[in-house]
Amino acid sequence: MTDGIEIFDRGAVRLHRDRAAKTIAGNDFLFGEVAARLSDRLADINRKFPLAADLGGHGGILRWTLGDDPAHADRIGMLIETDLSPEFAARCSGPSLAADEEALPFGRETLDLVLSNLSLHWVNDLPGALIQIRNALKPDGLFLAAMLGGDTLTELRQALMEAEIAETGGASPRVSPFADLSDAASLLQRAGFALPVADSDTITVTYPDAFALMRDLRRMGEAGAVRERPKHASPRRLMFAAAERYAELFADADGRIPATFQILYLTGWAPAASQQKPLRPGSAETRLADALDTKEESTGEKARR
Repeated sequence: MTDGIEIFDRGAVRLHRDRAAKTIAGNDFLFGEVAARLSDRLADINRKFPLAADLGGHGGILRWTLGDDPAHADRIGMLIETDLSPEFAARCSGPSLAADEEALPFGRETLDLVLSNLSLHWVNDLPGALIQIRNALKPDGLFLAAMLGGDTLTELRQALMEAEIAETGGASPRVSPFADLSDAASLLQRAGFALPVADSDTITVTYPDAFALMRDLRRMGEAGAVRERPKHASPRRLMFAAAERYAELFADADGRIPATFQILYLTGWAPAASQQKPLRPGSAETRLADALDTKEESTGEKARR
């Protein structure tokens, strides 16, 4: 996630999503689950949002989820959905457009709310995208997003690496890298968001074998798109070796394998004069030592004991 470095092939990401638009209806479980969790988080915020945008709409999954939740009735006015994939954008039921998260089409201070459900992990310049999002928000506007984190598909990554080393003596980047939780928190601050919060949870899905997992990833549009990935089809023996290694390392008693998806949640507000500010150091009117009924000592005094 470094400025100026193109980690992902955005053309490949678009192509994968265009293909997935035809099959997403039966393979949207992960997007639907995370959309429900985003909806719950948004329900905790007592605010109306006249104009909102969903970055990476996947054909309308987040819109449907918000619409099914009574907590959001009359809270969101117009929701504009965008997607890198024209095929996904065309499947949205409301206002939508094909747009790149790295070059947002929104004017400065035009939106009250920006949402994103499992899309920003494919952005090369994530710091730049976050700055664009913050600029597009009105003062005190809200940014709420979910993206895949660094522990995602750790089992598949290990199985592929060990199998390729055994077969060829080297390893290629076959599973996309994702940001860590600490990266997400610092990027929100770097982009200028007020009251930034980043946290995570984990969703574990089980499959009969590694091939079923890889089929699901393709049908979701989440196949690998690292720019330095091998451009030729992987040898069948390598894929069978990886599947066998996956089962050896991680299969349960029934022979099913787990797939870990770490979800990072990012929350931040566009700065506004009305927001709470941290107190100036030394401005407290009550001493912590008095509240705890203890004696205050400097670090120097403690060190000399």
